[in-house]
Amino acid sequence: MLENEKGGARMAGAEQVGVERESRPSPIDVHVGTRIRLRRTLLGMSQERLGESLGLTFQQVQKYERGVNRVGASRLFDLSRVLDVPISFFFDDMPDSLATTFGVQPGRRTAGFADQGDGFADDTLNRRETLELVRAYYRITDPAVRKRVFDLIKSMGPAES
Repeated sequence: MLENEKGGARMAGAEQVGVERESRPSPIDVHVGTRIRLRRTLLGMSQERLGESLGLTFQQVQKYERGVNRVGASRLFDLSRVLDVPISFFFDDMPDSLATTFGVQPGRRTAGFADQGDGFADDTLNRRETLELVRAYYRITDPAVRKRVFDLIKSMGPAES
């Protein structure tokens, strides 16, 4: 325990954490927010529609996406349900340096949504072409046609190993 300016006791480091939290978002909150935005965009969902699904305003969704507001456990659960991804999706592709800084050993992270894919990097998922392709794909209303389009695209790429 340390003494503060008014003579009261305070915990070491508590003041610095509070000041840091007020001045800029946590890098982990920013990462989670980026993943929320990525998934919402891939689904072609507006911030307003996501907010309505969660009982929030679009401004609150914006704050989550920028990392300004921290996403609590119950809200993360709701987001995973509405965006149709496992909770681990929001932590996928976290830079090892960030994970290490916050006490997570890079090799000990659980495999998540991105690990199940074909190795697409975030920059590929953020390209306009990719987003337009995904939106067009989900506009196909007939599941049989959508499956045939999916199979066609897969057949045009290199064979999976």
